[in-house]
Amino acid sequence: MLKQHLSFKLSQKLSPQQIQLMKLIQLPTQAFEQRLKQELEENPALETGKEESDDFDDEYEDEFNDETDSESINAEDINIDEYLSDDEIPEYRTQANNYSADDEEKTVPYAAGTSFNQYLINQLNTIYLSDDEWSIAEFLVGSVDESGYIRRPINDILDDLAFTQNVYTEAETIKKVLKTVQELDPPGVGATSLEECLTIQLKRKEITPSIELAITILEKSFDQFTKKHYQKLIQKHNITEEDLKKAISEIEKLNPKPGGSYSGNTRMIEHIVPDFSIKIIDGELELTLNGRNAPELHVSRGYNNMLEGYKNAKEKSKSQKDTVLFIKQKLDAAKWFIDAIKQRQQTLFITMNTIMHYQEEYFLTGDERNLRPMILKDIADTIQMDVSTVSRVANSKYVDTPYGTRLIKEYFSESMKNDQGEDVSTKEIKKILENVIGEEEKRKPLTDDKLADILKEKGYPIARRTVAKYREQLSIPVARMRKEI
Repeated sequence: MLKQHLSFKLSQKLSPQQIQLMKLIQLPTQAFEQRLKQELEENPALETGKEESDDFDDEYEDEFNDETDSESINAEDINIDEYLSDDEIPEYRTQANNYSADDEEKTVPYAAGTSFNQYLINQLNTIYLSDDEWSIAEFLVGSVDESGYIRRPINDILDDLAFTQNVYTEAETIKKVLKTVQELDPPGVGATSLEECLTIQLKRKEITPSIELAITILEKSFDQFTKKHYQKLIQKHNITEEDLKKAISEIEKLNPKPGGSYSGNTRMIEHIVPDFSIKIIDGELELTLNGRNAPELHVSRGYNNMLEGYKNAKEKSKSQKDTVLFIKQKLDAAKWFIDAIKQRQQTLFITMNTIMHYQEEYFLTGDERNLRPMILKDIADTIQMDVSTVSRVANSKYVDTPYGTRLIKEYFSESMKNDQGEDVSTKEIKKILENVIGEEEKRKPLTDDKLADILKEKGYPIARRTVAKYREQLSIPVARMRKEI
């Protein structure tokens, strides 16, 4: 039996405009400029620069206010229910690109110049090789990764040459051609392992007793060298500590990633444009928003004149009515975009200003030990905005300070209790840990247990496993790997 009943349900949905605004807030300066350029190209009703008439914006507000513009344009002239009702969503508002940040389109820039692979091929052209040897060498060069290594086993290369290049050869021939490839520049390219890469570079140098010892260590005691078992190396090779120190010095001069040294590598270099600037003037902090985030935009006067012309026309055709609908949509889009830009500027400034004053002691001194514990919720509660909004600002924006340009999210950290029960930033503890390790005796580096004891003496009672976690976050190796002679 069918029954009818009423039910109430609360739901919250983001409008296309809110989604677009969140996307604008998330964009860093350079991406924002591209978005602005795109909007200017797509909407002829939006123009840059200062509007000549100061009262035009008020005129547009009165004429095309969101609540009354349907009536003001069409009440006496066209049937608005036929062409544009309040329930309809203009076409531009349906194109909100409603997807998450993970789904954003990414364009791949093309870099001019010679690729690393082509650079190696050009060198091969200067070496005499038979047809089969050339095919093998070309295939090997194509197998070189961006670090300069050939990481594929010889047997796999042998099979691929047969199946894809129709070249049937033997493993010994491939090894022979590989030696030729390894003679190319930069030194070490084409190596199959780090050990081989470093050895190739040493053999390119003028042989001295230190270099000869370094080659011997790499070829016969590489595992002990990487684990820094220096006493075992001294005993095994019957050398003095000074001899070992000179050999290690030669190895440390080598490049473990020869491919990265090629200036024509097609990897793009990221240029950071700070979104904010903090300066200290007369002992006070001053925050400014990058001017490129605050463009001058206005609604096109020409489009407004078109609407005025339509209103004054005595006879209105179907095509004219379609045209006025198009114009109104573009004017709505332009007005919304201008408002969204203003709201973006306001959100960015308020958020960063709150962060600046929250970390005022740090920004005045530059000492990371003065960083206060700060999480997203602290700032969100202060400015009465959502945590996600603060996150969008912090995760993608940079600030130029007297102490360098840094990502804003780096100023956020969790808190811990010191021995006096006070909340201290984990960044402060990491900074102290980094200083302690930097001042340690490198011949006898401090273990994590000893580091924990030292921090406890300084008033930071944290466990050994926490010390290990912070050390790893600072990219500092374990004590054994920090050992020097």
